[in-house]
Amino acid sequence: MKNIKLRLIVLNFLEFAVWGAYLTSLGSYLAKNGLASQIGWFYAVQGFVSIFMPALIGIIADRWIQAQRMLSICHGLAGCFMLGAWSYATGGNISFGPLFTLYTLSVAFFMPTIGLANSVAYNALGKAGLDTVKHFPPIRVFGTIGFIVAMLFVNFTGFQNTCAQLLTSGLLSLVLSAYALSMPACEIVKTQGKKTVSEALGLNAFKLFKNQKMALFFVFSMFLGVSLQITNGFANPFIQSFGSVAEFADNWGVKNANALISLSQISETLCILLIPFFLKRFGIKTVMCMSMFAWVMRFGFFGIGNPGDGVIWFILSMIVYGVAFDFFNVSGSLYVDLKVNQSMRSSAQGLFMVMTNGIGASVGTLCAQAVINHYVYSQPEGLDQIAGWSTSWYIFAGYAFVIGILFLLLFRDNDKNTGNKKEIVTSESDTLDAPGGMSEL
Repeated sequence: MKNIKLRLIVLNFLEFAVWGAYLTSLGSYLAKNGLASQIGWFYAVQGFVSIFMPALIGIIADRWIQAQRMLSICHGLAGCFMLGAWSYATGGNISFGPLFTLYTLSVAFFMPTIGLANSVAYNALGKAGLDTVKHFPPIRVFGTIGFIVAMLFVNFTGFQNTCAQLLTSGLLSLVLSAYALSMPACEIVKTQGKKTVSEALGLNAFKLFKNQKMALFFVFSMFLGVSLQITNGFANPFIQSFGSVAEFADNWGVKNANALISLSQISETLCILLIPFFLKRFGIKTVMCMSMFAWVMRFGFFGIGNPGDGVIWFILSMIVYGVAFDFFNVSGSLYVDLKVNQSMRSSAQGLFMVMTNGIGASVGTLCAQAVINHYVYSQPEGLDQIAGWSTSWYIFAGYAFVIGILFLLLFRDNDKNTGNKKEIVTSESDTLDAPGGMSEL
């Protein structure tokens, strides 16, 4: 277990560098190649595959294949399919069907790796006798740094508007596929006696819905997940759209949209470090509320700003993104880990991904595409489209505000001792109504 923190730092750096190579710039590449009205599908498909792939892969990792080996397999396949998408795109005359198919196969195996990487890290920290709430966030920071480095690499090499971003992502995935095998071995759950079908398949994580607090947590995670991919898919095309206006044509931010957006990830690195303090001081409800209202500001500031004299609003939008994303994604993952037994750790993380990056993100991205198609791409380039972008951002901000108010009123669990593990399901045979189970929360 020597140098386990450093090893996990490298793991997280590579995990999110794979994603950062294309996540914020793919929209602009598609828009410049005649696929502007279909950007939403490329981001929504990450949600569609997250509805079943993270849970399925999580079950396999809990039951049959060690999580670190499953992480390696998934990245190997994701990298190969992403390189296939790059190879197709280099031929020119890009059509939606082939590119979308190869891309979909890649993200189908990538999306489960986020939860798997968390499980591998939690396992390694636990074996080293380290508190996950205290030690994981500083490690996770380097995931965001990896994302930023990949974004800036793609920006300053000019890859943000070419298919070379797919090549970058594919190669990084293959590197991580090899590196994952060096991680400490994760246990495979073995049960005694006769098992139900649910236990055999590792579906006990779905019993979490029997508890009102956890059910509400997962439902609101889904509603908040609607916001997750909107700016990833559309912020870059939005900022570059100002280039059609003479006043902004030569603006640095317009030409380096990815670099400007990277301020969001820089904010993430700082906000991740605040999570242990905020969780223990204020509890999960307050932290989640902060995230929801930060999304209101994230969208609203985009609606107000421009890359010229209104760039301060863009910068403020980037700053609040750290709270919006981390106080939801990272805190939510830690909350789930602290509420379940290790026997369903990977499955529970997979379920969290299903609700957030699965159902929530897929519905949210397609709805956002419909809004943007109506208010933006139905208008001529220039000021008319920019006005449409502002309207769209205000609509997204209004949605986040309503969800935040509902969460504030309905969610009751605000335990401020989140750092102390309180298992909801303590063994394979537990039911959620049994003594010591979820009903006692």
